[in-house]
Amino acid sequence: MDLEKPSTQQPPPDGCLVVAIRLPVRIVVLVLVVPVRMVWDALVVGGRFLRDTVLRPVGRALQWVARAVFVWPWVTLWRYVVVPVGKGFARLGYVLFVVPAGWLYRNVLTPLGHGITWVLRGLGAGLGWVLVRIGAGTAWVLRGIGAGLGRVLAGIGAGLAWVYRTLLTPVGHGIAWLLRGLGLVLATVGLGAYAAVAWLVRHLLVIPALWSYRHVLTPLGHGIAWVARGVAWLGGMAVTGIGAVLHWTLRILFVLPALAVRRWILTPVGRVLAVVAREIGDALGHAWRVAGRLSLVVGRFLGTLFRWIFVEPVRWVYRWVFVEPVRWVYRTVLTPVGHVVRDMVLRPAAEAARGVGRVTRQALATARESARQARADFRRMLFGGPREPQPVARREPGAAEARTLGSSTTVLTKD
Repeated sequence: MDLEKPSTQQPPPDGCLVVAIRLPVRIVVLVLVVPVRMVWDALVVGGRFLRDTVLRPVGRALQWVARAVFVWPWVTLWRYVVVPVGKGFARLGYVLFVVPAGWLYRNVLTPLGHGITWVLRGLGAGLGWVLVRIGAGTAWVLRGIGAGLGRVLAGIGAGLAWVYRTLLTPVGHGIAWLLRGLGLVLATVGLGAYAAVAWLVRHLLVIPALWSYRHVLTPLGHGIAWVARGVAWLGGMAVTGIGAVLHWTLRILFVLPALAVRRWILTPVGRVLAVVAREIGDALGHAWRVAGRLSLVVGRFLGTLFRWIFVEPVRWVYRWVFVEPVRWVYRTVLTPVGHVVRDMVLRPAAEAARGVGRVTRQALATARESARQARADFRRMLFGGPREPQPVARREPGAAEARTLGSSTTVLTKD
C-alpha cells in the first residue's frame, strides 16, 4: 500500500498559440495524408498479391530449372559414371598390383629376407669374435705402456719438487722483501706531494673565490633581481589595463548586441517554430493513423463487394456444378467399382505375384549355391585342397602317456 498521496499535478495547459495552430494543421495534414496512405496500402496489397501469385511461383520454377540444368546432370554423372568407373579401376588395380605384390611378398621376399637375416647373423657373430680378440690384445699393450709412463712421470715429479724447495723458495722471499721496502718509500713521497698541492690550491683558489662570492656577486645579484621585479610589475600593470579596455570594448560592441538578439528575437522565433514543428509532427502521426483506419475500412468494403460480386457466384457454381456431382459419382459409382476390382482382381494378382517372387527367390538361391560349389570345385582342381595342419612335437606327454596307477612317467621307471 502506498502511504504517499498520488500526485495531483496536471501537465501545464497548452497556450493559445498551440490551440490556434493545432486544428488547422491537423485538417490540412489529414487531407494531404489520406490519399498517400490509401495509395501506399494499395501498393502493399498489390505487391503481396504479385509476390504470392507471380514472383514466388516463378522463383520456384527458376530454382527447379536451375537444379535440373546445373545440379542433376552432375549428380547423375557422379553417381552413374564416375563412381562405377572408379570402383572398376580400383578393382582392376587390386587385381593387377595388390594381389601380385602380396604373392611376391609371401613367396619371394619373405624367404629371401630370412636368408639374408641368417647370413648377416653369422657374419655378425664372426666379427664379434674377431673384435673381442683384438680388444683383449690392445688392452694388454695399453696396460704395459701405462705402467711405464707412470714410473717416468713419478721420477720427473720428484726432481721438480727438489728444485722448488732448494732454489725457488729462497729467491722468492728475497724479491718480496725488496718490493715491500720500495712500496714504503713511494707511499711516503706521494703523501708529502699531495699535502703540498692541497695547501696551494686552498690558499690560491678556494679562499679568494669565497671572498668574491660573498662580498661582490651576492650584492650585485640582489640588485639585479630587484630591478627585474620592478620591470615585471610595470609590464603586468600595463597588460592588465590594456586587457580590461579590450574586454569592455568587445563586450559592448559584440557580446551585448548578440545577447539582445538571442533573447528578444531568436528565442521567441525558435519557440514558435518548435511549437509549429511539434504540432506538424503530431498531426502527421495522427493523420497517418486515421488514414490507416480509413484505408482499412475502404479496403474491407471493396473486398466484401468483390466477394459478393465475383467470388460467391463462382464458388456457388463451382460447388454445385463440379464438386457435388463429382462427389456423388465418387460415392455411388467409383467406390463400389473400386471395391469390386480390389476384391476380384488386385488381391488375387498380389497373391500370385508374391508366389512368383517366392519361387524366384528360391530358384536364385539354388543357382547361387550351385555357382558357389562350382567355383569351389574349380579352385580345388587348379590349386588343390587346403593344406593339412602339421603336427607339432610337444614337450608335455600325450593323453596316452599320462600317469596312471599301473605305469610311471619318469625316466628310470618308465616301462
